[in-house]
Amino acid sequence: MGKDEYKTDHPHSHTELCEAGSRLYASALRTGRIARSELGVAPCLIDLALVHPDPDDPQWLRPVPPSAALAQLLQPVEREIQERRRLTVALSDAFEPFMAISALAPPTTHAITVLEGVSLINATLDRVVAGCSKELLTVQPGGGRPAQTLKEALSRVQPLLNRGIQMRTLYQHTARHTELTLHYLEQVGPEVEVRTLEEIIDRLIIVDREVAFIPARSDRQVALELRHPGLVEYLVGVFDQFWRLAVPINEEIPAYDPRTDGVTGVQRSIAKLLVEGHVDEAIARRLGMNVRTCRAHVAKLAAALGSGSRTQLGYLIAKSGLLEEHQ
Repeated sequence: MGKDEYKTDHPHSHTELCEAGSRLYASALRTGRIARSELGVAPCLIDLALVHPDPDDPQWLRPVPPSAALAQLLQPVEREIQERRRLTVALSDAFEPFMAISALAPPTTHAITVLEGVSLINATLDRVVAGCSKELLTVQPGGGRPAQTLKEALSRVQPLLNRGIQMRTLYQHTARHTELTLHYLEQVGPEVEVRTLEEIIDRLIIVDREVAFIPARSDRQVALELRHPGLVEYLVGVFDQFWRLAVPINEEIPAYDPRTDGVTGVQRSIAKLLVEGHVDEAIARRLGMNVRTCRAHVAKLAAALGSGSRTQLGYLIAKSGLLEEHQ
C-alpha cells in the first residue's frame, strides 16, 4: 500500500500539516499508535514522515517523536538558508570592486531612467506611488481605459485614500461617457479630484512633485522615470495649466456658441487638427475617440460646410472663419 492512495481528496498542500492531521498526530503521540485507515483525511502525516508503519502489525502506524520529525523537516530549510547566505557573500564579493570605483566617481542623480517592458514599468509605478506622501497628479489621455488598466490603477490609488494625500486626475471629455471609467471614479471616491478637457497631453504621472513618469514610445512598452527637479517642475506647470482650463467631472461641459450652424465643439477641434494636416488615426488618438467616431464627425463637418472632398474641406474650414472665432 503506497502513500499516493491517501492523496485523492486532501484539501491542501502535502507539505503542510492540516487541522485533521494535527489532531491525529496528537492522538498517536498520546496512545502510541493510530489505525492506518484513519489517514484518509490526513495523508500529510505520511508526506511529512510524522508516522511510520508498525513493524508488528501493518494495519497500525506509530508516531515519530516530534523532536526527530522537526529535525528532519528543518534540514531542507537550513540547507536553503545556507545556500542563500553563500549567494549573498558571492554577490557581495563580485560587486565589491564596483563599489570602490563608484565611491571615487562623481555623484549621479539618476535624473532620467529608461524603463523597458510593461512589467518593469508597472512594478516601478507601484513602488513609487506606494511611497507617495503629499500629492499625486495624473493625466490619462484617450477615452475609456481597458478594465485591466483600471484595475491596476485602482490597486495603486486605494492604499493612498484616507491619508490626506491630494490627488488630481485629468481625463478627456470622452471619458465622461465610459462606464468602466465612471465605475472606477465611484470606487476611489471624492478624494480624487477629476477634471476633463477635450484634448490633453500624453500620459503623465507625478508623485510628490519629485518623480514623474512619461511614455517614451507610442506602444507604451518604454517609459521614462524623471527625477531631475527642473524637468519635474516643468511638467507640474504643464499639468496645472491644463487643470485650470479643465472642467470638473461633476459639472456640465460648457456649450459652444456657434456661428456656423451644425458644427459642434468636438468638430471644431477636429477641424483644427485637419487643417494642421493630421490623419484620422492621429486625430482620434489626440481627442480620445475611436477612428470610426472621428470619421463620422469629419463626415458631419463636411456636410455642414458643404464639402465634397477632403481637400475642399480644408479650404472651406479656413474660409468659414470657424477656427478664428474661438481663438
